Amino acid sequence: MTFRMLVVALLLSATTALAQNAEQKVQSIVSSASFRDARAALDADHPRFVRELITLTEIPAPPFKETKRAAAYLEMLREAKLADVETDAEGNVMGIRTGTGGGPMLAVLAHLDTVFPEGTDVKTKLEGTKLHAPGVGDDTGALALMLSVVRAMDAAKVQTPGDILFVGNVGEEGEGDLRGVKYLLQKGKYRDRIKSVISIDGGSQDGIVNGGLGSLRYRVTFKGPGGHSYGAFGLVSPAFAMGDAMARLSRLQVPRLPRTTFNVGVVGGGTSVNSIPTDMFMLVDMRSESPDELKKVHDAFQRVVREAVDEENKARSTAEGKIVADVKLIGDRPSGTTPTSTYLVQAAASVARVYGFTPTFEIGSTDANVPIAMGIPAITIGRGAGGRSHSMDEWIDVTKEKNVQAGEVVLATILAAAEGR
Repeated sequence: MTFRMLVVALLLSATTALAQNAEQKVQSIVSSASFRDARAALDADHPRFVRELITLTEIPAPPFKETKRAAAYLEMLREAKLADVETDAEGNVMGIRTGTGGGPMLAVLAHLDTVFPEGTDVKTKLEGTKLHAPGVGDDTGALALMLSVVRAMDAAKVQTPGDILFVGNVGEEGEGDLRGVKYLLQKGKYRDRIKSVISIDGGSQDGIVNGGLGSLRYRVTFKGPGGHSYGAFGLVSPAFAMGDAMARLSRLQVPRLPRTTFNVGVVGGGTSVNSIPTDMFMLVDMRSESPDELKKVHDAFQRVVREAVDEENKARSTAEGKIVADVKLIGDRPSGTTPTSTYLVQAAASVARVYGFTPTFEIGSTDANVPIAMGIPAITIGRGAGGRSHSMDEWIDVTKEKNVQAGEVVLATILAAAEGR
């Protein structure tokens, strides 16, 4: 056997042992008397879960305007009898469930913000067992489920070795750029204590997100002298420069594996149909499973913007001024992976199997990106049955049996993670 083969064999053996250890701990947890009591508490708590879900959903939480929902959630965390309930400088709200002092801190996150802009009608509507409203699932369902899980732990007198920090965080969606979790882990008061992270987001509970999908987002503004469409015809135009940049970008070749993408999602500018615009803008999104490939597409994007500006300044008159491009970074989500061999990932997979799911390991863009990139073991798990996220007819299934099981899966994952190795 070669040295390399020996190393591979040892790694496989270690991973198998870790998986078996996680499986045993999960089985022990879900078969315990305290977990049975917690399951009963989740069942009894279901009407309150639905009430709180409706209350939170109907408090608008557009990006950067989560304050009202955060204030309501802060009071709910207090009512759940967590310790040290507070709002941090970034707007995250949080509280601690104190452990026995024998383990590291685990942070459990659900985000307060939704993708929907200010003015969106967020009134809930029940159709059969489906509760519909913009944002009801992503991620309001996780916020409500977290509260129910905390109350179930208290009702069952569940103890964990380390403290668990429960967080309703801001800034997960869109241009929020993960600002809440970035502050929590890089500047917050618990930044040196948090040793693992579970984010609750997404619906399916068979998918375990252990890979962070990196992304870069830019607002590119093309500026020029402008003028009358007839009288100033022949002058350089920001519209033509932007159009050329978009065309050049569209022709870039990126790999399918590792999956790499780019998109122009929003364009705007100009004043009237008979005016050469003074400015035009586009919002650009680039993503990749690979940091190296993300850098490549980013560098190519920067190049095509420069080329489009230069080409427009050559093609038309610059007598009244040249075209310039203001390229502003508006989003930077780091990438990385929590290895499947990590105890946290194996514990989540074991829980999924116990509840009849076939676990899959996935890459996504969630709050877990930040701790993963920092080397902190982190995963994102689902909140339960729902669908049509980010649409006006978003829904979550409020059937008791489904929500109780979703709570059990989340609770078992938290308890297994809190047990550590």
